[in-house]
Amino acid sequence: MVMLTTRESAMTTLTTPTTILHATALLRVSLGVMALAHGLMKVFVFTLPGTVGYFESLGLPGFMAYLTIAAEVGGGLALVLGLYTRWVSLALVPVLLGAAWVHLGNGWVFSNPGGGWEFPVFWAVALLVQAGLGSGSFVISRRLA
Repeated sequence: MVMLTTRESAMTTLTTPTTILHATALLRVSLGVMALAHGLMKVFVFTLPGTVGYFESLGLPGFMAYLTIAAEVGGGLALVLGLYTRWVSLALVPVLLGAAWVHLGNGWVFSNPGGGWEFPVFWAVALLVQAGLGSGSFVISRRLA
């Protein structure tokens, strides 16, 4: 537990149960928005034919592009809403490990030309943390969290 001394009060804790739930929700929503943005980018920026072509240029079957988009858009929405957070987080990890594989030859740093594997691996680790933490606060239904 981290304790801070402030002028307003003798001791204030940063790890109250409520704060932990809110921090967990912030992570969940952030991961969901990022997944949703990447999935929608594949549809509206790169276009479906462009994304399929890119997957095929990597030696992957074209249908994997559709599965990836569905996972990112569907998983992103589920995370934002707090639906099945643990399972959705775990289901998105292979997508990110696949992205890391795609960028492996570009080096570690994501700012390298073509992007490195640093960001997708970090994102996969964050999803594993989310799976361990659960949904946090602000969910549609606690039963579906």
